[in-house]
Amino acid sequence: MSNIVEVKVPDIGDFTDVPVIDVFVKVGDTIKVDDALVTLESDKATMDVPSSVAGVVKEVKVKLGDRIAEGSVVVLVDTGAAATAAAPAPAAAAPAVAAPAPAAAPAAAQAAAGGAVEVKVPDIGDFESVPVIDVFVKVGDTVKVDDALVTLESDKATMDVPSSAAGVVKEVKVKLGDKVSEGSVIVIVETAGGAFAAAPAPAAAPAPAAAATAATAPAPAAKAAPAAAATPVAPALPLGSKAHASPSVRAYARELGVDLGRVTASGPKGRILKEDVSGFVKGVMSAPAAAPGAAGASLGGGLDLLPWPKVDFAKFGPVEVQPLSRIKKISGQNLSRNWVMIPAVTYHEDADITDLEAFRVQLNKENEKSGAKLTMLAFLIKACVKAMQKFPEFNSSLDGDNLVLKKYFNIGFAADTPNGLVVPVVKNADQKSVLQIAQESGELAKQARDGKLKPADMQGACFTISSLGGIGGTYFAPIVNAPEVAILGVNKSAMKPVWDGKAFVPRLVLPLSLTADHRVIDGALATRFNVYVAQLLADMRRMIV
Repeated sequence: MSNIVEVKVPDIGDFTDVPVIDVFVKVGDTIKVDDALVTLESDKATMDVPSSVAGVVKEVKVKLGDRIAEGSVVVLVDTGAAATAAAPAPAAAAPAVAAPAPAAAPAAAQAAAGGAVEVKVPDIGDFESVPVIDVFVKVGDTVKVDDALVTLESDKATMDVPSSAAGVVKEVKVKLGDKVSEGSVIVIVETAGGAFAAAPAPAAAPAPAAAATAATAPAPAAKAAPAAAATPVAPALPLGSKAHASPSVRAYARELGVDLGRVTASGPKGRILKEDVSGFVKGVMSAPAAAPGAAGASLGGGLDLLPWPKVDFAKFGPVEVQPLSRIKKISGQNLSRNWVMIPAVTYHEDADITDLEAFRVQLNKENEKSGAKLTMLAFLIKACVKAMQKFPEFNSSLDGDNLVLKKYFNIGFAADTPNGLVVPVVKNADQKSVLQIAQESGELAKQARDGKLKPADMQGACFTISSLGGIGGTYFAPIVNAPEVAILGVNKSAMKPVWDGKAFVPRLVLPLSLTADHRVIDGALATRFNVYVAQLLADMRRMIV
């Protein structure tokens, strides 16, 4: 039974007559909830309008260049007899087009009088904790009113925060990756009395930032509508310039691994469209292969890799296409970067845990009534902390030409979930008992499986343990989780004959695989760390020495 639903523009603040700059769907397309339908661009922000229902597009009510406002009908969707119930049109779906922040008036008066002025995040709608993906200023820079200070990116929009005062930057209060909300202080600007007129803090400006981030917006489900033929084609951006593209196009480019700075824009005002990205990829794939020795001409600026093979698997037999989960998309990008950029070496060691396992089983029996349960992971975390205290290079991170040595001990551990691996973090593990670590890691693992981990639960790790003991295997080479410099892989323990000097005796052996960043940790140091961890696990009395 047909059920036609009107999908309308949600709350986009006080703005009306916002132009449509991209249309992602056409009649007959099948869409899901939150699929991008169109992209709007005011003079302050670029945003996607997502679908609030799932179904088949029966009619597209807007076209490129139309001007629409809150409540305008974008498409008619046939949800069908078994359609997904329409979700309330989320007000947060179109952020970052808010009216000027009234709090700017005091800032303007203060700027006119001279002195230090706090430049804050203006009204960005209902969004909170929006990540900073680019910082454009540093201490000592001279800024004018409306100069971009930082770029923020939610899951629906990318926006700049402009300066509401002119002067010299005295302090930058945020850094890349920080999460900010309305009212958060971005910079402190020293203004000259009467020299500059501070304007009211405008709402977030159009974001040209091309920085790739983990928080990817949903990729559009269908091809974008072509730009008007009369639109002049902008040249590819010069080195260091910022690309101008909607969140959906940015997400599409990230999926394909395309640097938007190298794409020629064909949209209005030099905007990059989805077709521009697709055309760039086609051009790269159809370009003639580089001549032998041409790779050397890159001067190390690229990896000179062959393009990813494009294969029509369906011609060989039946196939099923499943989209990657968000966790796998994000972790895939991070792992690829770490694998390419870190000169990692893996070192293997066997730990005799016969006595430790017997001790663990005994303690669990004694604490059976209380419900407390010790895990081998808890002992591993405690042993690694002790080893990191002995070998502080393992509790460090590279920062340019400097090595940052940490005085706290936060240990991450890989947790297997239905959507992929996540890494919860046990904070201040050096200050906790083995029993406390076992309880906390168990709770974090359960939250991970239930999808209830908070971002703070996965941040701040100094070292990671990836245990496959519950599955099997012998040894493997885990990938270092930057900015950490090492990771310990653990497989399933097994009984093995071990020579004690007189005879072979059965011992329970735990395989350890330590991967370390060779820029910080050489082979000798890594082996000493591995051997020391094995000694601690073989005799936990060493923990108190």
